[in-house]
Amino acid sequence: MGMYGVVFGFVHAVVILAVSFFVLLSAVKNESAALKTFGLVIAVFLWISAALIFTKGLTSSNFMNKMCMTSGKGPSSMMGSGMQMNNQMPGK
Repeated sequence: MGMYGVVFGFVHAVVILAVSFFVLLSAVKNESAALKTFGLVIAVFLWISAALIFTKGLTSSNFMNKMCMTSGKGPSSMMGSGMQMNNQMPGK
């Protein structure tokens, strides 16, 4: 996986932050106090989700690297070691 998890996490976080900017922009320009509060709450939830997605991208790549290092067998061991083909026919 490598750096792809970090890059994808970063890209998704940037998109969510851009959406939160427009939510804040419309909340500030709105005259209704209830809609302003609702817009601010939505923006805060978007900021939290962007932070969670970015940290998930960071931790997923580190988690995979640690799992491969501790098993000692590399990534192929995580694909299912019991899936080897046996060429013998039953009953022979």
